[in-house]
Amino acid sequence: MNTNTTATTVAPVTKPGRFGRMLLTLGDVAGFVGQFFKEVVRPPYEFREIIRQCYEVGVRSLPLISLTGFITGIVFTNQSRPSLAEFGATSWLPSLIAIALIRALAPLVTALIAAGRVGSNIGAELGSMRVTEQIDAMEVSATNPFKFLVVTRVLATTFMLPTLMVYTVFVGLLGAFVNVSQGEGTSFLTFINQVFEAISFLDIFSSLIKTFVFGFTIGMVGCYKGYNSSKGTEGVGKAANSAVVTTMFLVFIEELLSLQIVNAIRAV
Repeated sequence: MNTNTTATTVAPVTKPGRFGRMLLTLGDVAGFVGQFFKEVVRPPYEFREIIRQCYEVGVRSLPLISLTGFITGIVFTNQSRPSLAEFGATSWLPSLIAIALIRALAPLVTALIAAGRVGSNIGAELGSMRVTEQIDAMEVSATNPFKFLVVTRVLATTFMLPTLMVYTVFVGLLGAFVNVSQGEGTSFLTFINQVFEAISFLDIFSSLIKTFVFGFTIGMVGCYKGYNSSKGTEGVGKAANSAVVTTMFLVFIEELLSLQIVNAIRAV
């Protein structure tokens, strides 16, 4: 009696290449962002946690923001004075400082500090919660971890970063006034008048919109890296480091794009 056996061959599973992995990552990011916009409008709303995260993002960042903004105003004034002195235009210092701070320096300084402090903190915190299976425990206990952990943090960074930017502008102008007052003997009233004469509504509005985008990027990248971190303590460190590097890169890209858009509006 003959028995016929049919040999079946299983094709080897091939791993996606670099381009394929990039597409998969972009798909995951798009799904993560889409889930955020879906959960942000769906009740219940975690107002208490949002307020707590606003305190963590805003109030706890004030000491570092204050020191950095004050030093930025002094340093930029010292760097600008020799160039203006060559043309006998040191009286333009308050106007130059106001334009530089509001248009570029304050949003960038605030975003980079928040990326280093807040972004890494979010990535490490959510990464450690993923490693210790606290996120899985929240799912078992009928709590929506995405809404409680991700939505609250992204909203906090989005709304607090413009506030921190405005504070950075005032602190930077204070540092600049101290330097200008000592060097040129400019009074505070004259300094303030020259500051407000130099800036326009478009400068303020564009900087606020830009920092909203920066804040959303910082919160979203930090949450994505931490929420999807790999197992182990090494994954927590990678999540925090990747959150900072990726956020800073995206902030500079967004700054470049916003500059092109604002310049196009000015030219109209």
